[in-house]
Amino acid sequence: MKNLSRRARVTTGAAALAVVGAAAFGTVSANASAPAAVPAVSVAPGATTASTHLTVDAATRAARATLDAAEAENQRVTVAVVDRNGNTVVTLRGDGAGPQSYESAVRKAFTAVSWNAPTSELAGRLEQTPNLKDIPGTLFLAGGVPVTARNAPIAGIGVAGAPSGTSDEKYARAGTAALGR
Repeated sequence: MKNLSRRARVTTGAAALAVVGAAAFGTVSANASAPAAVPAVSVAPGATTASTHLTVDAATRAARATLDAAEAENQRVTVAVVDRNGNTVVTLRGDGAGPQSYESAVRKAFTAVSWNAPTSELAGRLEQTPNLKDIPGTLFLAGGVPVTARNAPIAGIGVAGAPSGTSDEKYARAGTAALGR
């Protein structure tokens, strides 16, 4: 048998250890027992609530109707529809809409659903409570409207990019109207 140099023996030994280690790790991983089952807990009646959400199709229909209303007046806007928790469901950025309009539309939608009121009304509250504007993710400019079911907010539609918040809000209301059809 040929004598190997010290370097060759060390390299061969390291390689052999790596193979054995990998095999042992794989065996241990494959044989690891499943975590102990967590016993099911029954929740008392009345301890949970159900909530209503817009479907993606309904949110898309509302956003499309909103964008169509703005485009009919040659306005370049972005439309955002958020769910009850403020998570964005659909965003449509119209051709030529400004770069600031995306974030503004999302924040207007979030603000409208959070307070269950049009952002044009909420902007007036800043006079009495100016710190409201410091709440993260909110934007107290006209252009956001809530979507409700049984008088509870389930979504918000925000529009940004038109020359005025009044126009933004008018287009957002076209989106809510599309949901009633």
